[in-house]
Amino acid sequence: MKFKYIIFLFLATTLFFSCQKKAAETISEETGIEQENSIEFVSEQFADIRILRYQIPGFEQLSEQQKKYVYFLSQAGLAGRDIIYDQNYKYNLEIRRALESIYVKFDGDKNAENWKNFETYLKQVWFANGIHHHYSNEKFKPEFTRDYLENLMSSTGVTLEGEALEVIFNAKDSKKVNLNPETGLIKGSATNFYSPDLTAEEVDAYYATIKTDKNQPIEKGLNSKLIKENGKISEKVWKSGGMYGAAIDKIIFWLEKARGVAENEAQVKGLDLLIRYYQTGDLNIWDEYNIAWAEATEGDIDYINGFIEVYNDPKGFKGSYESVVQIKDFEMSAKMATLATNAQWFEDNSTLDPKHKKENVVGVSYKTVNVASESGDASPSTPIGINLPNNNWIREQHGSKSVSLGNIIYAYNNAGSSGRLKEFAYDDEEVKYEEEYGQLADKLHTSLHEVIGHASGKLNPGVGTPKETLKNYYSTLEEARADLVGLYYLPDGKLVELGISPDANAIGKAAYDGYIRNGLILQLIRLNLGDDIEEAHMRNRQLVAAWAMEKGSEDNVIEKVTRDGKTYYKINDYDKLRTLFGELLREIQRIKSEGDFEAGKALVENYGVKVDQALHKEILERNSQFTSAPYSGFINPHLEAKLDDDGNIVDIVVEQPESFAAQMLQYAKDYTTLPDMN
Repeated sequence: MKFKYIIFLFLATTLFFSCQKKAAETISEETGIEQENSIEFVSEQFADIRILRYQIPGFEQLSEQQKKYVYFLSQAGLAGRDIIYDQNYKYNLEIRRALESIYVKFDGDKNAENWKNFETYLKQVWFANGIHHHYSNEKFKPEFTRDYLENLMSSTGVTLEGEALEVIFNAKDSKKVNLNPETGLIKGSATNFYSPDLTAEEVDAYYATIKTDKNQPIEKGLNSKLIKENGKISEKVWKSGGMYGAAIDKIIFWLEKARGVAENEAQVKGLDLLIRYYQTGDLNIWDEYNIAWAEATEGDIDYINGFIEVYNDPKGFKGSYESVVQIKDFEMSAKMATLATNAQWFEDNSTLDPKHKKENVVGVSYKTVNVASESGDASPSTPIGINLPNNNWIREQHGSKSVSLGNIIYAYNNAGSSGRLKEFAYDDEEVKYEEEYGQLADKLHTSLHEVIGHASGKLNPGVGTPKETLKNYYSTLEEARADLVGLYYLPDGKLVELGISPDANAIGKAAYDGYIRNGLILQLIRLNLGDDIEEAHMRNRQLVAAWAMEKGSEDNVIEKVTRDGKTYYKINDYDKLRTLFGELLREIQRIKSEGDFEAGKALVENYGVKVDQALHKEILERNSQFTSAPYSGFINPHLEAKLDDDGNIVDIVVEQPESFAAQMLQYAKDYTTLPDMN
């Protein structure tokens, strides 16, 4: 899941705290990637964003057929790039294209402050796949005036008018995803998944009328826009001949090319089903495809392509388009297979109520891979780990795939260091454990989160799918559940016994310190003062940390310390904290298993949403001394097809694009597939 995905960011948040040399040494040992760097990993920085580069280790060792397979899959992913812009907001494509046209045509003073502010705004739009921040969901506020933009349009002959122009500067559609029911989940969200006159209650009622097999339910609403016309509600399905049909036809074209050079028949079967799904929009075929994909475990190359994660939908139905193409990292994958092989032991020994444990954890595979290309919701801001498929019954009956994106993590770790750790850690001992064990602790937590966490537990008979029962709180609760599985097992001697962890106590201490520090302090630097927490992963981390602090207050398990006017959090009893993590894990699994909406809502609202404003102000002031941006994303390496005189591909070579802007403009030229409005 893009919990898989992510995972998105808690690791990325903490990775840059460790020193650069230590990072390179650790990752080279763990992944086999050569320590000698042939590229500058940091390309540029603007606003709150760093743009990084990544390499594709092992690409040159692929056969000609395998290189073509990677290339065709990458082209299929990029062919759908326009979709995520339109999904994120109905005016995104019109706005992006107008800004890009100005950027290319303008020949005036490019050293002027207003022009530099315009450039920054456009880069923010590129990075977020739209005019709303990729993480906070808040609409960007341009640092140039409307008059300046209109002057740019006049001088370049570019037209942008009506609401598409107004919305850049006004307060309308200020949040991409709003999770506060009091302000209206749909009315308060700018995403383009629903007619704005629909209510959350109407959405629930519509999907409640769609009857599915209770034992094998489809992911209702995953691939459509729900609209209301003349009082009648219906779906505009994303398929060939339907909504986004022009982009989907291009995706199909490249998937058919990939089918012809697939590594084995299992991959061919999966691609055939994915093509049929895109042609028909049939969610039963989507399930068939996910089964075939989950069971296709042979081969060196794999991919993700489709409407998958539902984080951008306040109702949790609609899947955002995304694509990742990946090459197996053989050495690290062999090490992590041990964890997957022992998945049943972790299930049996967890703190879950016995009736919520799986008797047979099926087919959890875990590999470290190297990314070759990303698109849609996975780019430029990328996950560092993936666990799919999302449909719970498929995971239980047919297994799942978990991967760690090794070259992405390597690039993060080699992009420089930060002094934030010493500023926000309680003492020198905490700093020492983070520097010595923090990266490995984070990697192991990610592995446990993906391989064991998302695969664990089962629903009670007759209980609906979690996104139906837990609604807008499901993503936060699922992320918390998977995080808690990892947190509970990191200090366990079983990991040492399996040869996965070098020191259970040290790894556990580093992980617990880092998690509490991040959940209660560090992630606040991503918010504007006065904001509530909206993003699911951030809510999850604060929920877990704040709940544990409150429940352990009598025994002073976690202590809030003020020193020299600065706030720190100090763990006094790691064993009791582990017990608390186990208790919360048991409760969140119960909530999921029983579909207890009210209990889930109470957990999230009471612990995960509100921010201590005095503390937040302090943290922002302390953080202001650091220049390293809190968010990072990536330029994709360019895969260039070399042709002979007859137009046949004779080789695929990897090139690093000149810049972020150069790549975005090239993508706009090569992969424009949709009209401005859809």
